[in-house]
Amino acid sequence: MTVDQIEDAVTQLPPNALEQFAQWFEEYLSDQWDKQIEADSLSGRLDAAASRADDDFQAGRCTPL
Repeated sequence: MTVDQIEDAVTQLPPNALEQFAQWFEEYLSDQWDKQIEADSLSGRLDAAASRADDDFQAGRCTPL
């Protein structure tokens, strides 16, 4: 199935099915993001950023959310 075919199918969904699909897709994207972050963390790709964040926190360069 192509992206164009998927787009066509989505545009033909009735409102309730579109809402259901949108919710599923949002959860799917969130799960994919979580998997990518986990993979990046395990591979060490985030180590430098985490180290900079720790340094900034220790130096008082952070503000409360």
